Amino acid sequence: MKILSGVQPSGDLHIGNYFGMMRPCLALQEKGETFLFIANYHALTQLPAPDLLRSRTYNVALDFLACGLDTGKTVFFRQTDVPEVQELAWILSCLTPVGLLERCHSYKDKVTQGISPNAGLFSYPVLMASDILIYKSTLVPVGRDQKQHLEVTRDIAIRFNNRYGNILVIPEEQTADDVAIIPGVDGRKMSKSYDNTIEIFGNEKVIRKKIMKIVTDSTPMEDPKDPDTCNVYALYRLFADDEQDQIMRRRYQEGGLGYGHAKQALFERYWEYFRPLRERRKALSKDPEFVQGVLRDGAARARACAAATLAEVRKAIGLQ
Repeated sequence: MKILSGVQPSGDLHIGNYFGMMRPCLALQEKGETFLFIANYHALTQLPAPDLLRSRTYNVALDFLACGLDTGKTVFFRQTDVPEVQELAWILSCLTPVGLLERCHSYKDKVTQGISPNAGLFSYPVLMASDILIYKSTLVPVGRDQKQHLEVTRDIAIRFNNRYGNILVIPEEQTADDVAIIPGVDGRKMSKSYDNTIEIFGNEKVIRKKIMKIVTDSTPMEDPKDPDTCNVYALYRLFADDEQDQIMRRRYQEGGLGYGHAKQALFERYWEYFRPLRERRKALSKDPEFVQGVLRDGAARARACAAATLAEVRKAIGLQ
């Protein structure tokens, strides 16, 4: 089994990224050959400042290494260090109907959010397809918001194979439905686009302040509360073990628990949960050459795989 996933360096990684993508992806390291890339080509659709893009790319690498990425089991690299992916993206774009891209809801959602409707944003699913297909990935962990893009990838691969022979692997998806949507501090899906995130490696005072602002209802402290409709509880249970979860659930149902108390309990569980990861990140940050070396080594391994696939594709379509 060959597993592939990627993450955009569009800002500080948050707990929605961690539980929705990072932790499931890291768990898959034990189940097959894993390719994990920092999608800095994709980040260009929002035209970040050059220095900001460079620092965000480095910080994503630092975060993943701190969170337990094993470079012996995972090929970890920057997307831009594998230029073959762009050639395959162009080839695939020539097989992709415009109507297929016009039906992608992600493009419409981002334009609605105020992101400039550039051609790169529109053709994003083709580049994503190239990312997946060039390594002959068999399994792709995706969140619910990316499922349609994986369906586009499968459609493009089938179109290619029907025309040129069975060269590209049709990938399967894996979704983490139990943690697919993590609520932000405003109750909407946690997203950098909504500015409602809780960072994995945030400043202690800043994170405490964010957690204390989580939106709740106006139920009085003495009254029973429904934990299943509370954003604070939805986040708390991510960090709690079974016993801690059951205790908190009973406290909600019995009454006498103020939302302020629940938020403080959430902060304490969050801070303790990420303590060893913060310590590991602090140590790694003192050795930037090690981090860059990991990315260079990953790029060399990824390019070897990508070049082999691209050679097959070029021969099949008549470019060599």
